[in-house]
Amino acid sequence: MSTPLPWARRPGGQTWTAEFERKIRMVAPRAWCYHPCMSLAAPPASDWRWAAVLDRDTAADGRFVYAVASTRIYCRPTCPSRRPHRRNVRFFATPAAAESAGYRACRRCRPGEGEPDPLRRVREAQQYLESHLDETVTLDRLGREVGLSPWHLQRTFKRLTGVTPRAYASARRMERMKARLRQGDSVTRATYEAGFSSPSRVYDQSRAHLGMTPGAYRHGGRGVGIRFTTVPTALGQLLVAATDRGLCSVMLGDGRGPLEAALRREYPAATIERRDDELRDWARAVAARLAGDEAEPLPLDVSGTPFQQRVWESLQRIPRGSTRTYGEIARELGQPTAARAVARACAGNRLAVVIPCHRVIRGDGELGGYRWGIDRKRDLLAREGIAEAAVS
Repeated sequence: MSTPLPWARRPGGQTWTAEFERKIRMVAPRAWCYHPCMSLAAPPASDWRWAAVLDRDTAADGRFVYAVASTRIYCRPTCPSRRPHRRNVRFFATPAAAESAGYRACRRCRPGEGEPDPLRRVREAQQYLESHLDETVTLDRLGREVGLSPWHLQRTFKRLTGVTPRAYASARRMERMKARLRQGDSVTRATYEAGFSSPSRVYDQSRAHLGMTPGAYRHGGRGVGIRFTTVPTALGQLLVAATDRGLCSVMLGDGRGPLEAALRREYPAATIERRDDELRDWARAVAARLAGDEAEPLPLDVSGTPFQQRVWESLQRIPRGSTRTYGEIARELGQPTAARAVARACAGNRLAVVIPCHRVIRGDGELGGYRWGIDRKRDLLAREGIAEAAVS
């Protein structure tokens, strides 16, 4: 293509037009270059680390840090700052790894300075209690060991763990005794080895923690009579089992055989019998809850730690047609950092529908897990008028 240049002049002053060939070049679009640390490819939404960040889970402190690409700052999972957008977050195993990628430490949570002081003191208190389970450790004594006043220790311990120091020590004794019984120790030996001062003390607590006497637990439920029945429902087969004290198991499944096998695995030495006539009314009442009729109270015979019992009681207060997040339940119990412990308590629930753990979802709106299948959880919520879009 020729391009005239009308302003070019000869040495004598006359104008002239110069022509030359000039190629037309097509310039390729500029490829934007990002620093490797700015890559925003996000892990799956089910990433447990992101759930820990949303819930400010104290159990995750020290296991990783998260960095925000928009601010170039990295924080602890428990940082009190506002939660960033998920697509801007990266995770690092250590503060050093985050700093090598170009991030600086948050000035609020100070992730590079080791474990927060309250968490460190509570961990020290837990370790001290576990090493002195055979003694009566008062709050005054425990406070002197970790350098906190009794009142402040009680408050901080309960805020971070969900239970008081006394309840924590009691639960640890019971767990140790259960392990001893499973290993074949006699009830007396297991009682004293676990740290209980007398057999009467352990029998006082065994009903709440074990659902049966220590001797029956040692033998896999031997001597405990469990009756059960199964009925078909829109969500599959429903198994309802009970002791003399009340309902001990409610399960949903695809067939009667697998449900009965699961019940026998849970209580391998109990006397388990099918009693359709005896449990017909209770089975009908449980099935009615699927249709929205929750008026009839049912006697329960469930065992768990003090914290689990508090969670299950909270679940029973969630009205039909509503949901709560694990974090909201934790805050309701006065333990805002115990969301993961709430999730574990929901997973340990043995009474489907009766204790409505299906009404608890994750903080990011995902359904979370369900002991009897995520599809059944979705169906249960849909039957209660909760669309999936409302929780995702």
